[in-house]
Amino acid sequence: MSIASDILRGHTDTIILARLLGGDSYGYEINKAIRKATGEGYEFKEATLYTAFRRLEQAGAIRSYWGDEGAGARRRYYSITPEGKSLYEQNKAEWDAAKQMIDCLIGEDIE
Repeated sequence: MSIASDILRGHTDTIILARLLGGDSYGYEINKAIRKATGEGYEFKEATLYTAFRRLEQAGAIRSYWGDEGAGARRRYYSITPEGKSLYEQNKAEWDAAKQMIDCLIGEDIE
């Protein structure tokens, strides 16, 4: 089942931060992990992904650096900062509260 991108759009930053909690990564690798985790049901458009990277870096939530690949194109890697970890925790708590509220509003137990 494919999820409407409108539902996930407001959570782009949190999704990226969650991926970076597991270690430094670069754009293509993050998007590939998202596709795999969703059974090919969701992926970021390239413009969305790199706009989010810029926004998160300007906010101090991530930092970037160039990798030292021996062959092929150099990759820009991203790592989460302590501020990014705090932002992730805050956003995750907000998501959990919203999810619980939505479940109450549209769940089977509605009278």
